[in-house]
Amino acid sequence: MLRTSVHIAILTLQLSQLAAATVPLNRSAAPTIKLDDGIFIGLNTGATNEFLGIPFAKPPVGDLRLRLPQANEPYHGIFNATVFGNRCISQDLTANIPSDTMNPTAVSVLSAVLQRFNSNEVESEDCLFVNVVVPANATGESKLPVVFWIYGSGFESGTSSAYNGSAVVQRSLELDTPVIYVSLNHRCVLSLGFPGGKEAKEAGIGNLGLRDQRLAMRWVQKYISTFGGDPAKVMIWGESAGASAVEMHMLANGGDNQGLFRSAFMHSVAVFPDDYSMDIGQAVFDQFVSDAGCADALGSVVVFDCLRALPIDAIRNATTPTPGVFGYTSLSIGWRPYADGVFVTTSPTQLVLDGSITDIPYVIGNAEDEATMFVLSATNITTDEELQAYLSDNAFAAFSMTGIDRILGLYSSDPTAGSPFDTGDANAITPEYKRMAAVLGDAFLQAPRRFLLRQRSGQQPSYAYLYSRFKSTPYLGAFHTSDDADIYGPGDLTDAIVRFAATLDPNGVLNVTWPRYTPDAPQMFRFLDGDVPFEVINDTFRENGIDALIELEAEVA
Repeated sequence: MLRTSVHIAILTLQLSQLAAATVPLNRSAAPTIKLDDGIFIGLNTGATNEFLGIPFAKPPVGDLRLRLPQANEPYHGIFNATVFGNRCISQDLTANIPSDTMNPTAVSVLSAVLQRFNSNEVESEDCLFVNVVVPANATGESKLPVVFWIYGSGFESGTSSAYNGSAVVQRSLELDTPVIYVSLNHRCVLSLGFPGGKEAKEAGIGNLGLRDQRLAMRWVQKYISTFGGDPAKVMIWGESAGASAVEMHMLANGGDNQGLFRSAFMHSVAVFPDDYSMDIGQAVFDQFVSDAGCADALGSVVVFDCLRALPIDAIRNATTPTPGVFGYTSLSIGWRPYADGVFVTTSPTQLVLDGSITDIPYVIGNAEDEATMFVLSATNITTDEELQAYLSDNAFAAFSMTGIDRILGLYSSDPTAGSPFDTGDANAITPEYKRMAAVLGDAFLQAPRRFLLRQRSGQQPSYAYLYSRFKSTPYLGAFHTSDDADIYGPGDLTDAIVRFAATLDPNGVLNVTWPRYTPDAPQMFRFLDGDVPFEVINDTFRENGIDALIELEAEVA
């Protein structure tokens, strides 16, 4: 019964997206677009035209594996743009789930969660593609705003085909505020997209996945006007790892956005509570290289020559055992963006403190119960002492034991105080489950959002939200990515996204005013279930705990 009820709650989100994705196609009137000397044949869905799987970079295969992305040559010939391009090589998120460290209830809940991440798509290193969805009546003179979507999945997995851009464009037409939707596939499996360690730093190949995204943004600048878009009105937009990538682009190159985007929309930005140096990734890189068969080349950039010569299955097999977001170490994943000293010069926390950030309007928000799904694999933690040791070994390894004790003193083990929040004694899988979900959700997601807003809301237009819908989902509450249903449903959040992309203000479509966030009035727009769908709240919940987390993270930045 438990597993069934969790399935129903999660499938509610999936079915809302499926309904939007099954718009009948009118293939008899295939649209075309000319880029350079190439003709791309897309497909028509009635109100929208889709051009899918357009290569924006040379395939990062062979000698181009583990190198900076290179722009495509000018297009020639005829291209089929009716299907998505290959999914990039991904880490198996269902692998390494440690059932021996999980409460039986947690096993059932996580099994339901992981069904959202299953995919039968073909994976390939040749995967750097963009997709463009436009109103069917758009012309080269339309100059429409552009939303540029970056998917999430922990810098470990993901694909653009999982998100129905036509639903967003269709909704924009209903709002009489048409936009163009662009998405991309980028190198997301961490061993190919985000190598860490001294070798990667010396080779200058940090943050390859972010560099892929940046190159796709340049593609937009070059070609989007042909589709009817305005290259001066691009909003970069993402969720989870995609939102973290958006923030990294705001912080990259000393805060110079190079004219690539004018606004940003971020759902659930995750920032890691450590110093962000590439050295942090050394141990995982060494293990990966050893498992792949290149251990003899460690310590020198020649290790990448060895890795480039391997069959892709060797890369995939060596990646699988590395720490994943649903594994025991939870959000302390093995590979992710680092301060490479070039594209991202130091930690996000320090860059924000230095004011090294693009001065553009932005929206940033969270689901209310961000970490519930991520702590299911560590439900063997049942005592205060075990939780202290777990945090010291994993998420808070950079903090002193005094700092960890300070945090635990501010987050009660009383289940009524934990996450899912405001659910009383319910949902307490173990005595520490809701407490651990509260601590990690605040440390990785809520505290970084509040920190950014405190530092920047007085300097640039800032808006914040809290997503509190689907609170009745057993054990998970308003879980991480639960706002997908309101984005690609589409729903109220879609309306705000479209308005913000077009006007730099989320207001105009919702019946409650969404205030700007300021240091003197730190207000958030809250999405709710029930008859009252919206309210405005002060961003002061769990203030003592989040303040302490911000202070500790700043100390190690």
